[in-house]
Amino acid sequence: MAESVYKVIELIGTSKDSWEKAAAAAVDRAGKSLRDLRVAEVVLLDLQLDAAGKVEAYRAKLKISFKFEG
Repeated sequence: MAESVYKVIELIGTSKDSWEKAAAAAVDRAGKSLRDLRVAEVVLLDLQLDAAGKVEAYRAKLKISFKFEG
């Protein structure tokens, strides 16, 4: 088996509905400009709040790896 090298980047996805949709948004966007996505690891979940303390958005921070070709 040949050796492979993977690059890892961090992205933050947001959604008005859920953390799951926020994570999916980040992966979907990464897939539009990167090839051979391998693993997406959720490293942090948080919320964006408005001035009254109500949830404005769900945020998911991900580490996404893809095969390095450079």
